[in-house]
Amino acid sequence: MSAGAAATAAYVVAALLTVMSLAGLSKHETARAGVAYGIAGMAVALVATVVMVAESIPAGAVALLAVAMVVGGGIGLWRARVVEMTGMPELIALLHSFVGLAAVLVGWNGYLEVEALGPAQTTVAPELLGIHSVEVGIGVFIGAVTFTGSIVAYGKLSGRMKSRPLTLPGKNALNLGALVAFAALTVGFTVAPSLGLMIAITAVALALGWHLVASIGGGDMPVVVSMLNSYSGWAAAASGFLLDNTLLIVTGALVGSSGAYLSYVMCQAMNRSFLSVIAGGFGVESGTSASTVEGEHREVSADDVAAMLTDASSVVIVPGYGMAVAQAQYPVADLTRRLQERGVEVRFGIHPVAGRLPGHMNVLLAEAKVPYDIVLEMDEINDDLASTSVVLVIGANDTVNPAAMDDPASPIAGMPVLRVWEAKDVVVFKRSMAVGYAGVQNPLFFRENTSMIFGDARVRVEDIIKAI
Repeated sequence: MSAGAAATAAYVVAALLTVMSLAGLSKHETARAGVAYGIAGMAVALVATVVMVAESIPAGAVALLAVAMVVGGGIGLWRARVVEMTGMPELIALLHSFVGLAAVLVGWNGYLEVEALGPAQTTVAPELLGIHSVEVGIGVFIGAVTFTGSIVAYGKLSGRMKSRPLTLPGKNALNLGALVAFAALTVGFTVAPSLGLMIAITAVALALGWHLVASIGGGDMPVVVSMLNSYSGWAAAASGFLLDNTLLIVTGALVGSSGAYLSYVMCQAMNRSFLSVIAGGFGVESGTSASTVEGEHREVSADDVAAMLTDASSVVIVPGYGMAVAQAQYPVADLTRRLQERGVEVRFGIHPVAGRLPGHMNVLLAEAKVPYDIVLEMDEINDDLASTSVVLVIGANDTVNPAAMDDPASPIAGMPVLRVWEAKDVVVFKRSMAVGYAGVQNPLFFRENTSMIFGDARVRVEDIIKAI
């Protein structure tokens, strides 16, 4: 069997493993297997590609390729080992930027090998030159949008940029104008390729990617990360067309479509427009909001919370990013077991965008061995909150903010939230009275049935366990 035929067979296996990976990742119980399938699929694809290209490039180039693989793999393993779970969202956003940058470089390489040389010196058939030019333009555009968009998402998630949305005058017109400019430039590039048009396409796409994500508020970043995941998939598929690599096309389309569907599901859960996500059109400040709420909050001690919990018949725990920062999932799991031993019904309520990454809280709770069957989505538990004795809000803020329902002027107006205030008693774990990631004050803190317990969530939960 020739190297090309072997590579094609390996690509089929890798594609199947990618499909199995996505299927496995759709359920908690099979998620580990899904990750393993994905790793195996990419390993098979990488080895097959290296073996195939090794026949047609000099030995020195093969050595450089091996060095790049070792260095890149080493950096990846190092980052995977040292990154905290709280740093995972920004790391994923940064990795998406690499995919986008790779697509841009592949597009530019395609231009330098074909259009820059002219019809007389290229091996591409004359009747296919126009198609190649379109592929170059689209590939560079998608890759550049993904690159700068992911960089901005990384900046917002890591705190290097303000989480509040950028609201330039006529921002929708700017986005639409960039798309029109891209279309016009691509048509011009297809008719008469030139370095100037190539630079213009790249610049417009870089600016559009930056503006799209900068226009979105920090509270909506989980959806943005999911959408950028989709963009990175389409960028990989575009690179596949330029490189004539079937596997890149297949896996890129799978990642792109699954990421888009996940974003659509999350938008439905948040009552957001899917098209607005793509256009960077939500998360815009709309005047005065709940950030001006005033009132007196009531502080309680760990002993007070322990007394509430031991007297309760049912408890719902609502985790958020603050739980991840404090690494409080382990004492929370211990508290859950102790309450269950006392006959208290304990369940968890997970908002679709809790944390800063889709599934962030689910992963943390699974890591702490919390049973899957008591971890419920928002829609599954919201109607039960009115009959719940105590709700513990641990590090969540925007996802339990009644302003989303009561204040039409709020930046998060219309976003479905967990209606924790309907429970008999609510205890909110926070380090301070500061606003959440979306920059919106939470009227929940000042309600009569709400108590605040301040400090590190892990320490406070451990104190409650000792008191129990």
